[in-house]
Amino acid sequence: MSGKYEGLHNDKQFGMSPVGRLIRDAWVFGLLPDTEQCAGWSAGMLQNLYEKVHAEWMKYGHLPSRLPPELQQRHSDMHSRAIREAKAKGWDAELGEGD
Repeated sequence: MSGKYEGLHNDKQFGMSPVGRLIRDAWVFGLLPDTEQCAGWSAGMLQNLYEKVHAEWMKYGHLPSRLPPELQQRHSDMHSRAIREAKAKGWDAELGEGD
């Protein structure tokens, strides 16, 4: 990523980019308020967020199935909603656009 992140609502991959997934995971763990879109964030700021999210995932072996029930539900709800919204905007998982 060069420059600043465009923000989750303006994500070129409809929020399915690695940064979009990072932001949603930060929401799941309460590291960011659900309203934070990270618009204008630098690569360094996103790297710092990644490190915090990574540390949280390490506690659960990086597996959603190992999250406590409340976090597991929050994760499922957020990511399912994001996938539905992205598909409604034209995102196609089969094209690998989120990788």
